[in-house]
Amino acid sequence: MNTTPVIAIFDVGKTNKKLFLFDEHYRIVYEKTLQFTETMDEDGDPCENLQALTEWGRDSLKELMDLDEFEIRALNFSAYGASFVHIGDDGKPVALLYNYLKPFPEKLKEKFYKDYGGEILVSMITASPVLGNLNSGMQLYWLKNKHPEIFNKINHSLHLPQYLSYLITAQAYSDITSIGCHTNLWNFPQNNYHEWVLREGIEEKLAPIFSSANVVDARAFWKDFKVGIGLHDSSAALIPYLACFTEPFILISTGTWCITLNPFNKHPLTQSELQQDCLCYMSYKGEPVKASRLFAGNEHEMETKKLAQHFNVAQDNYKGVEYEEKIITALTKTNAVAQGIKFAERNLSEYRNYEVAYHQLLLDIMQQQIESTKLVIQDDKVNRIFVDGGFSKNPVYMHLLAAAFPQMEVYAASVAQATAVGAALAIHQHWNTKPLPADIIDLKFYAKPSLV
Repeated sequence: MNTTPVIAIFDVGKTNKKLFLFDEHYRIVYEKTLQFTETMDEDGDPCENLQALTEWGRDSLKELMDLDEFEIRALNFSAYGASFVHIGDDGKPVALLYNYLKPFPEKLKEKFYKDYGGEILVSMITASPVLGNLNSGMQLYWLKNKHPEIFNKINHSLHLPQYLSYLITAQAYSDITSIGCHTNLWNFPQNNYHEWVLREGIEEKLAPIFSSANVVDARAFWKDFKVGIGLHDSSAALIPYLACFTEPFILISTGTWCITLNPFNKHPLTQSELQQDCLCYMSYKGEPVKASRLFAGNEHEMETKKLAQHFNVAQDNYKGVEYEEKIITALTKTNAVAQGIKFAERNLSEYRNYEVAYHQLLLDIMQQQIESTKLVIQDDKVNRIFVDGGFSKNPVYMHLLAAAFPQMEVYAASVAQATAVGAALAIHQHWNTKPLPADIIDLKFYAKPSLV
């Protein structure tokens, strides 16, 4: 019986837990998705069901072994960040998988920043805006100060992607894409852990750093595998673009947040940038990726609900709205585009129909997007912008973006399951005998409108 060589990718999001098999052409040949009901921590805050997640990881691998039509050569993992699994000497969790949205004690936060030079200095050094438990290193600081009985039991604290790998390999490692993503742990100028990590005894709880591009050998269910140590999902999603394009580019990853990523911006974060919600991610090769964030997807969701109610149409009516240059021209001539004005402040009765109002919403969002994206472009020689996610399928957004950056080539980009593909590509050389395919990314070019 002929078998298809594949790589298995466990892709863990906050909502969906996915399992994929990719063939050597990075085509999905198997897919399975599950959702788990959250549990509560000791304070009544929601948290991931760690037991269910652990059982799913192990059971899924066993299921894969029963698929005779596939030859599983390698495994890798991607997962959401800012989440630690704390394991004891016996290799089992000694604490819950706390939610990064859990409120962080204000007094403890004040003490931390007072002891280590203030919010501005720490943020600039660690490329981490002050985000409470979203700064995952602060979770360890909290455990040490508020729950020392748990902290003292910890042998290794593993970010979630590395815990998933640990379930298969029983080898504990840290990964730079998780450590380097708004954790407060990493000193970017010195390329090492921040001083507070050493002084607080946190470093001894962290596993050795291992390259995301390498693998470890593991054996499970009487079969041998090459196993990656996992990646932070945002860094994994960037890998297909880094693999396919060498000329400088910007990627705007759109969803609830619109995150502009510039892997070619080598300038250190400034105080002004941090105050405008900029941060740094870390590529799988250990290089800083400057990023800016905009809550545009959330704004779009909220305001389209209001539009639907006002004009008595379906909530997803915007999906049928095509770009109308004459509407944009008319709105621009009436000075409807104004800096600092958000759509929520506008009077919907001023718009004659849904289409005009929706164009106004996108104009207002685009003004914010322009400012956010410019923060990470700076003076770099970037000549292409790729947009993936929800807004890449929105012709009004895409045409307005092309108009806003007429000196650049603007593309809507699509990678099927980009995060999972990125995790597979990170260890390509260890399992795949074929060269990288040229068709991983689908592109659609948007020319600048004639009104520019």
